[in-house]
Amino acid sequence: MRVYARELYQHLPYLRRYARALTGATEVGDDLVTRCVEVAILAPTHFGLSEGSRIPLYALLNLLFDDEGEGRPANSPHPIERALARLPEDDRRVYLLAALEGLTLGEIAQVMQIAPPVAAERLKRARDGVRGVLTQRVLVVEDNPILALEIGSVVAEMGHVVCGTAATRREALELAESAQPTLALLDVRLADGDSGVEVARRLREEQRALRTIFVTAFDGDLEELGARHLGQVVRKPFTVEAIRTAISRAVFMPTPVALA
Repeated sequence: MRVYARELYQHLPYLRRYARALTGATEVGDDLVTRCVEVAILAPTHFGLSEGSRIPLYALLNLLFDDEGEGRPANSPHPIERALARLPEDDRRVYLLAALEGLTLGEIAQVMQIAPPVAAERLKRARDGVRGVLTQRVLVVEDNPILALEIGSVVAEMGHVVCGTAATRREALELAESAQPTLALLDVRLADGDSGVEVARRLREEQRALRTIFVTAFDGDLEELGARHLGQVVRKPFTVEAIRTAISRAVFMPTPVALA
């Protein structure tokens, strides 16, 4: 029994990691692992402890989670977890076992009690689903057409979609209404004397979950207008890496669950 206890102890960090992701909550996940250990120690050979394998233990965690009537993760403010929560539950678990636990398709198939080709299909579907949720529709508000094109190129290279480019307040708001962006990159001083700050405020009023990034040489205007809270700032002349970093931060920044 002590040998099996030591074996379980070695598996605990991995089981906790998977259980926390499975349940979406640290305490619930840890409680699930405790129940898993209690069951596994009563039938150690059945749950792979004599072979040093974690595969049966992952399957046991799934079974216990389902048996208690839960079977779905708690709401999370983190974008990837929220994207995963939109997937069919079996697809979500396949994704976690592959991406988080590093299991092979054969091992995933064992845990999920499915054929390897089915596991491969579910993993592809899950990856496509997560990518689709995290892909942003980006509105570029910039009155310099060359800079707008450069920013748009960075957006596209990152796998996101430029849903429109505007040079004035009116154009930006009209595009926002028709294209429904999820992220906006804005200059502060626009054509016709318009203000990107005003555009950002209107966008945030109409769609609170929308992220805004200011790409400007006049970041002092944000201080004067009390607009620092509206979004990140990338100073001009900007670098491609600065734009990429700001977009990544915006995409992966936790959002309130109420905004889902």
